[in-house]
Amino acid sequence: MLRGLYTAAAGMISQQNRHDTITNNIANMNTPGYKQKYAVTHSFPDMLLRLTGSDDVDNGKSLGKLSTGVFAEESLQINLQGDLMQTNQFSDFAISSDIGVPGVNFDSSGKSVTADGELIFQPQAFFTVQNKDGETRYTRDGQFKLDEQGFLTLPDGSRVLAADGNPFQLPAGMTINDLAITADNRLVNPLTGASAGQLLISRVENPNQLIREGDGKFKLADGETGVRAVNATDRVEVRQGYIERSNVDAAQSMVDLMSAARAYEANQKIIQFYDKSMDKAVNEIGRI
Repeated sequence: MLRGLYTAAAGMISQQNRHDTITNNIANMNTPGYKQKYAVTHSFPDMLLRLTGSDDVDNGKSLGKLSTGVFAEESLQINLQGDLMQTNQFSDFAISSDIGVPGVNFDSSGKSVTADGELIFQPQAFFTVQNKDGETRYTRDGQFKLDEQGFLTLPDGSRVLAADGNPFQLPAGMTINDLAITADNRLVNPLTGASAGQLLISRVENPNQLIREGDGKFKLADGETGVRAVNATDRVEVRQGYIERSNVDAAQSMVDLMSAARAYEANQKIIQFYDKSMDKAVNEIGRI
């Protein structure tokens, strides 16, 4: 009897995690460059049932497998391209990325499974920034600012990196309103042809290796590789005067939210049923 109680409790915990993930997605619907997450659930290790009455367990007969519920193992990120929204602000930039891999066709979720069962994720492009501790981070948030020293920064003060790996700093007397982005990600003055520098746009081969830090920034897991600057063959374009909206599907998120709430309620009812059954077994049957 208690096995069912534990299974229902595991279901409630799993649905609570799913509910929290969805509400976080909804809360960030207006966050530039936000990538939605979804909760991944797996069954508990299956329990092998065997016939009783045998001193040697190995000689028992297998009855089958029984799952003892689910648990929320992780939250995966969907790295699909978000819609671009025009802002007409010279300091706003958005990445339009559709990087291909030779011989690989990606599905609508940005992944592909080879004939050998290997899972391949579509590479993604990111702005490269440096946080206040000097560590490299990646982001799709292109709402840049210009600080007093002429450095291009994010709203939290992280500095945008140039192609040479150093913080992007505008020459003295030059403002962001004087510049336009070129096809090779350079910021130039269209009137004089003077260049302020080239943005460092990084290509991450497996975006699922990135760890979310908050404020729209990601870091690469320790020991992981597979990051390089984009080149002319990569289908990556940086647009000025645009920001990338989050890729959260509002309608689907509301459906998933209600589904998680109903599943949580169903597991709650099961626990109440087991509670009443045990109450009868202990307090009523026990008197007989």
